[in-house]
Amino acid sequence: MKKGKTKMKDLEYRLPQTRSITTDIPGPISTELDARREKSVARALHPGLPGYVVDADGGVLVDADGNSWIDFASGIAVTSVGASNKAVTEAVAEAAKHFTHTCFMTSPYEGYVQVAELLAEVTPGDHEKKSVLLNSGAEAVENAVKVARAYTGKFGVVTFENCYHGRTNLTMAMTAKNNPYKTGFGPFASDVFRVPMSYPLRDGLSGKEAAERTIRVMENELGAENLACVVVEPIQGEGGFIVPAEGFLPAIVEWCKENNVVFVADEIQAGFCRTGQWFACEKEGIVPDLITTAKGIAGGLPLSAVTGRAEIMDAAVVGGLGGTYGGNPISCAASVAAIGEMKRLNLPARAQEMEKIIREEFEAIAGLPEVAEIRGRGAMVAVEFSTRDGAPGTALCKAVAAACKQNGVLILTCGLDGNVIRLLPPLVMPEDLLRDGLRVLVEAVKNETAK
Repeated sequence: MKKGKTKMKDLEYRLPQTRSITTDIPGPISTELDARREKSVARALHPGLPGYVVDADGGVLVDADGNSWIDFASGIAVTSVGASNKAVTEAVAEAAKHFTHTCFMTSPYEGYVQVAELLAEVTPGDHEKKSVLLNSGAEAVENAVKVARAYTGKFGVVTFENCYHGRTNLTMAMTAKNNPYKTGFGPFASDVFRVPMSYPLRDGLSGKEAAERTIRVMENELGAENLACVVVEPIQGEGGFIVPAEGFLPAIVEWCKENNVVFVADEIQAGFCRTGQWFACEKEGIVPDLITTAKGIAGGLPLSAVTGRAEIMDAAVVGGLGGTYGGNPISCAASVAAIGEMKRLNLPARAQEMEKIIREEFEAIAGLPEVAEIRGRGAMVAVEFSTRDGAPGTALCKAVAAACKQNGVLILTCGLDGNVIRLLPPLVMPEDLLRDGLRVLVEAVKNETAK
């Protein structure tokens, strides 16, 4: 494929969509702010960007020193429609004029119902669906487990190698990676079991073979009669943007149907147009019993949801689901606007165009021995690095990310070995900015592998 072949439509932006670093990194104001952070913010929170953000729009972040950064993080897949999308900010302002909170459980409002209706519309499947709205992705996962347990009368929870589901006690138990997510925080919740995940680069198995291996563990070591749910990311996020081999997920879904086990698709990072479909599980026609969403759902405001088959969602007793802030009215207004923008701008198609551009630019590094794999879908693409003897390329990955930041591009890493660069650009990022950031990344890879 020749460079420049893919073209994306230009959108309207409030800020110039250019990369511009005019100070030392970090600049003097950001340096002062970081000194204040060290005195007042818990040590465990250590920001990745060396500049303190004062403005953001489209695909750029502007720091307190006037530097303009290319944003390949989107607040970890949150600001898919942009960090200051006009429709979202206007909806937020209008909602805040009327009331900031009432708690839906005590004094209901239409916005909560609107979001639930939209989720029933855009999530996979044409069956009757219901939702509960919450605050964070971890909270959504916890509530999906609660609903599955109430529905099945069973307690076991199956998760997968390399998975990530959150930082609460139950979701830490469900999450695979220890450091930094679990170190020193145990003991964790019980009745959580980890099974093998399809990881084509490392296991060399077809989807059918990988599923047979996983099902063998669930049947022989865990027992279907003990399992309430299987929770899986259709494309794993923090674990390394791992895309299971074709056929793996459908086989797991079928097994769940046959064994009264609720299949939960954790689409918190991959959902809402990120992978070129509204939800990643649609690629293979999967219709989950329950689907958890957050991140891109509300254009940057805190909101999450569990959506699923009505008969499953209604299994919990009246009053059994909820929370003080869940489905906050301002977040609901933002969500209605954000989903509207996803439809208006046809962001699934734009994510597909972004993937083509990413792969065009990555042709320049695809043949390097240190590039073990380029994988992902839509605007959720990753590069896994290895050493020349096949070990995880953790040091190389860290060096590439650091070089990108020094040149004005915010890059995130992931993977259990910390050897994967992941791309999560806003879906509204303009083509020229996307290509500029990718070329900085490509140059960093070339320079670091040449050392």
